[in-house]
Amino acid sequence: MIMINLDVMMAKRKKGLTELAGEVDITLANLSILKNNKAKAVRLSTLNAICKALDCQPGDILQYVDDEEDVENE
Repeated sequence: MIMINLDVMMAKRKKGLTELAGEVDITLANLSILKNNKAKAVRLSTLNAICKALDCQPGDILQYVDDEEDVENE
């Protein structure tokens, strides 16, 4: 499964949801879904805008975790 570590990058860059939502031109609700790892998909244009706003790479935000490991940790 793909984990979205947006909250980690936001903390590193000291950016809040409202500020980032404005820079990325995404609703607070949709950004919150991404931040809380509830999203089923993310558009590449949105990922591009997030990376630009946070000055990071997609790999700084997205992480692959083996589903078996995820089940064991629950």
